[in-house]
Amino acid sequence: MKLRHTQVLALVVAALAIIAATASYAKDKSNDSGRLLTGKVTGKQDQALVNAVVYLSNTRTRAVKSFIVGPDGVYRFPALSPNIDYEVYAQHEGHKSDTKTVSQFDTRPSVNINLRIDK
Repeated sequence: MKLRHTQVLALVVAALAIIAATASYAKDKSNDSGRLLTGKVTGKQDQALVNAVVYLSNTRTRAVKSFIVGPDGVYRFPALSPNIDYEVYAQHEGHKSDTKTVSQFDTRPSVNINLRIDK
């Protein structure tokens, strides 16, 4: 009888541990909206370059996203995977900025990279 009581208790403890682990994992996944990359595209005199196109390349899949900046020159790429490196650069009227890298080893949830096009 004592052996059966011990087995039932062990099963209850194991079930509670599984439920707690599952709830913790679900909470972590719901809070993980990814990383945010923002920045501003500017010219030689630090003026915003309206209608510049910012390209974001996933270095693992080589998939490319683009963003056309507005009058303020600001771009925004939300919900990026924290486990992937990205390369970002801007183009405006045939000129290109330097390419910058967002590293998976940079653990900040929000990264700001300003891109400058000297033309």
